[in-house]
Amino acid sequence: MTLTGAVRPKVPHSALADTVLARLTSAYATAGDPRRAVSMRAYMKDAAPFLGIPTPARRALSRTVLAGLPRPDEADCTAIALRCWALPEREYHYFAVDHLRRYAARCSSGFLPVTRYLLTTVPWWDTVDLLAAHVVGSLVAADPKLTADMDAWITDGDLWLVRTALLHQLTWKERTDADRLFGYCLLQCGHPDFFVRKAIGWALREYAKTDPEAVRAFLAAERGRFAPLTVREALKNIGD
Repeated sequence: MTLTGAVRPKVPHSALADTVLARLTSAYATAGDPRRAVSMRAYMKDAAPFLGIPTPARRALSRTVLAGLPRPDEADCTAIALRCWALPEREYHYFAVDHLRRYAARCSSGFLPVTRYLLTTVPWWDTVDLLAAHVVGSLVAADPKLTADMDAWITDGDLWLVRTALLHQLTWKERTDADRLFGYCLLQCGHPDFFVRKAIGWALREYAKTDPEAVRAFLAAERGRFAPLTVREALKNIGD
């Protein structure tokens, strides 16, 4: 699953990251379950090795790791994320994603290249979707100039960047740029990959919670251009 050729951004010096990684690797390593790790890796289609820590236990450990530490700045977030991503086991990536979700507002538009690296290195839906909706979406909402990057990502050859562009407005509700969302969906309506077709349906379904009539009208006009999977996803909860 690892994308070869992805350029890793420079890891900034961060004393906070030193502390977090020391605590994290100690806490996670002792909590692993090798037998559980095998089944977790199989469920995630061999995307990465696992330590075998179930989500509730992992999040409890993460709270312990971060207890008493100051809020990070952007350099700290960058260092923690990149150093976690350099570790093979997926739980460390999950820690990085959860940390970035919590502190996305501490990061500027200059953090987008770091996020791109995370999206395209050891990519799978389990990390990509959360980064798309809660980190990339937060960055673009805070700095609309980053919309130009989303316009580039929607036609990128990397399917995970395409999926991110489709999903970055997922939590925006009434702030959603519907014309851009519908335009992105049309740009990729013929994409051969399941994860892109599914993302189109998901993005439309989520926006339908805010404006069901707009989604229904869009699909009434364009339905024939989309795969049945996409249409089924989009129409869940609103009907034909």
